Amino acid sequence: MLRSLLLAATLLTPLPALSQGIAGPYLAARIAGFSNDYSAAGQYYRDLLAQGEDDARILENAMIIYSVLGDFNAATAVADTLDATGQSSQFSASGRMVKALSDERWDDAAALLDEGSIAGPLLDGLLTAWIAAAQGRTSDALAAFDTLGQTEAFAPFAYLHKAYALASVGDYEGADDILSGRAYGVLNATARGVAAHAQILVQLDQRDAAAELLQKANEATSSALLRDLEARITAGETIAYDIVATPLQGMAEAYFVFAALLASDSSTTFTLINARAAISLRPDHVEALVMTAELLEDQNQHKLAADVLAGVPRDDPAFYEAEISRAEILLASDQNEAALEVLAALTRSDADKIEVWAAYADALRRLERFAPAAKAYDRAIAMLSEVTPRNWLLFYTRGIARERLSDWTGAEADFRQALTLNPENPNVLNYLGYGLVEQRIKLDEALGMIERAVAARPNDGFITDSLAWVLYRLGRYDEAVAPMERAVQLEPLDPLINDHLGDVLWSVGRKREARFQWKRALSLDPQEQVERIRRKLDVGLDVVLEEEGGVGPIKTSDK
Repeated sequence: MLRSLLLAATLLTPLPALSQGIAGPYLAARIAGFSNDYSAAGQYYRDLLAQGEDDARILENAMIIYSVLGDFNAATAVADTLDATGQSSQFSASGRMVKALSDERWDDAAALLDEGSIAGPLLDGLLTAWIAAAQGRTSDALAAFDTLGQTEAFAPFAYLHKAYALASVGDYEGADDILSGRAYGVLNATARGVAAHAQILVQLDQRDAAAELLQKANEATSSALLRDLEARITAGETIAYDIVATPLQGMAEAYFVFAALLASDSSTTFTLINARAAISLRPDHVEALVMTAELLEDQNQHKLAADVLAGVPRDDPAFYEAEISRAEILLASDQNEAALEVLAALTRSDADKIEVWAAYADALRRLERFAPAAKAYDRAIAMLSEVTPRNWLLFYTRGIARERLSDWTGAEADFRQALTLNPENPNVLNYLGYGLVEQRIKLDEALGMIERAVAARPNDGFITDSLAWVLYRLGRYDEAVAPMERAVQLEPLDPLINDHLGDVLWSVGRKREARFQWKRALSLDPQEQVERIRRKLDVGLDVVLEEEGGVGPIKTSDK
């Protein structure tokens, strides 16, 4: 926490006294940093440093931005500049440590720890032990893990890493004693810890125990690493121990663990720095790559996030999941064709995975390419060995695609299947109920469905709009007013809901208010019904309905 507070203080320091030529780029760099535009901030700081700027606050901010970008070479160069000017920074040692470890300069890394803390006792303690292991001082390394484990809060991490260290030198029995809980009690299970234990059990010729461990873990969590490992062990494949096989990988794991701990209790910037450090030391650390991408995506840094996920190795079990996430990021940044290209490639390389076809279908549906989306959903659903409640979303989303293709028979069947698998789901109830009304069939059932959806989610403006619209379509205009007004209150910027309110108000004689709502709907840039709304403003709803065939209230029916 202290480190994160210091980081915030550094980024918020007042502007130093700068020349006019420097002040502009520095202000731009700070603004970019505050808005999390790390790429732009990094370029601004490069421009400043190229001009020979040596103010300590500028250099310190530059080090932070470079570290967030994973450029620890640049961060170290800035630290050297600070030293050359006789200035110091609390962050110089952090960048230097990652650079020293990357270069396998173990003595320099140990000296940095001797000079002072890098990031607090947990990370310092883990690095101290792994540096000793890298120097060939195995006994000192194990003793350092034990010393760290004497602090109760650090014990689970210390002993997990001790097990990694033992396994890395072939002491699988000792590692198993720790991971099984016999040595120090039960440790908190992580996916990587479970994977390591399973690999260790295989080395001890306990393949059945390893498979059982993974089976239980896979029932409780979703991890591509564990699923793949269970399949390979069950198939009798040769399994090596490779989760943390070298001291350098152990150091990467230490940074990753520290970043994971910080993720919910610290500055995102500082969390990113440590996750980037893990990647710098082990570029194929998939969990660190995914964590970094998620942090960047949360800050709307879509390109940086996508670039990070592109680093996931193609042969990693989590590759397809990372690619699906990368496609999601590309969609979020309006790179639609690039996203579809990523997913289409997956349907060729990982055609046996339901998740791939479902993700491809979802992307096509979101882009309103409903015909290929429906076919992709067909492929995913056909791959189900059995239909379970967890599959409800596949049927629901395929139902949406079919409904948009005017295949109401298929859509209704999918929506009802989704309800069978997930009864009382508000989204399904709303979509099916609304669709039945638009089809002018089974209206009593439709109204009941939407009422249940509203009861389950009373603050959802779109579902409330559905209820009001059904009442309107049934000719129960007075009853429709209150829920439609509430729908607009819940979603005031939605053009369709404002348009609906105009229709309801017109139908109860509040024509001036109706015209106001139609004008408001137009001001909200609707994508559909623009000409219809304008026509209503010109001649009124009654004339428009007559022009459309005199469509009036739907008579209640249960057919």
